[in-house]
Amino acid sequence: MSRTLPEESQEPLSQNSGLGESGASSAAGRGWEIWVVRAAVIAGITVIAATLRPFGLQPTVAAAAGFGVAIFVIVAELRLRRAESSAILGAAAGALVGAMLALLATLVIARTTEPESSKSFLEFSLLLGLGYLGLVLGGVKGLRFDSRVLRGAGDPSSPSDANAAKLLDTSVLIDGRIADICEARFLDGPLLVPPFVLNELQTIADSSDTLRRQRGRRGLEVLQRIQKLPHMQVRVLENVGVHVSAQGADVDHQLVELARRMHAKIVTNDFNLNKVATVQGISVLNVNELANALRPAVLPGEPMRVFILREGKEASQGVAYLEDGTMVVVDGARRSINKTVDITVTSVHQTPAGKMIFGRLEDRGDQHPAAKQGSERSGRSSAESEIQ
Repeated sequence: MSRTLPEESQEPLSQNSGLGESGASSAAGRGWEIWVVRAAVIAGITVIAATLRPFGLQPTVAAAAGFGVAIFVIVAELRLRRAESSAILGAAAGALVGAMLALLATLVIARTTEPESSKSFLEFSLLLGLGYLGLVLGGVKGLRFDSRVLRGAGDPSSPSDANAAKLLDTSVLIDGRIADICEARFLDGPLLVPPFVLNELQTIADSSDTLRRQRGRRGLEVLQRIQKLPHMQVRVLENVGVHVSAQGADVDHQLVELARRMHAKIVTNDFNLNKVATVQGISVLNVNELANALRPAVLPGEPMRVFILREGKEASQGVAYLEDGTMVVVDGARRSINKTVDITVTSVHQTPAGKMIFGRLEDRGDQHPAAKQGSERSGRSSAESEIQ
């Protein structure tokens, strides 16, 4: 899916220069150090097992058993690093509750007259079975609880939809208008920046192309500006735990997958992302649609004063623009180019590219209505082809 990013640019940010190189070097250093620690742990457990020889095993067999235990611990550590913190806490709490229930059961089993072998079997089975159930159920419930908290369900005084988590897209950060919306307090709820969005923004900021580099640095500056607002909650996610099917996909697919899993909204001005997310039932806050909705309403028959900037495609037409960029096609204004004239609005036409206003000079009231409608229809078709 191609991504449509804004073409605006800002002055380069000196404090963000070299961010990619320093981040990559520090990440490489931390990766090398953690693998040294892992190798030391594996070697230590192997040596201890070979020295102590548990269960009367031979030194070679004991060393192999210790090495297997160490590998299991390292694999578990690598798997847990990709898990959500809420899932880890829930799994730990669930396993603890399962172990306590198993302990209570063993107190009852110990008072029975069953053989010791049967008692031991029941005790170990309950410990492993209840511990496993608590581990799995606690992890799943903890992850769901964290999603509800991010959506604002933990606050009974406010609707959950208003406080739903909102995922910021790269395009909306580069565009910059999201900061003004946040400053005006028109956006509530926690704003979340996924790691793949931040990585894409950093990649753009480190680009060799000057324009792309300025746009990427503008996005980083806008993110810092939002983070400094005292009334806004901005979080940069670390381990998002996106489903495996979305791994390696582009940013749009990962953003849609994360929004579906977290039941969050997406804040963007990317047309393609807006359509894909809407089709899949995900709420989207489009900054471009908000800007179009805030344009002043104009009704047919209202007077208006505009500056005729250039001539239109049809005969006798002139074209003007409002402050928000709305095109105004004026019939009979070709001779009034570079002049400010008073017009009367005849119709307002909404197009996919925005709103168009059609009008006529106030001194052309003697024109026949049928001629006016024909001129307006031809002017509308030519103006639509021009803006599209």
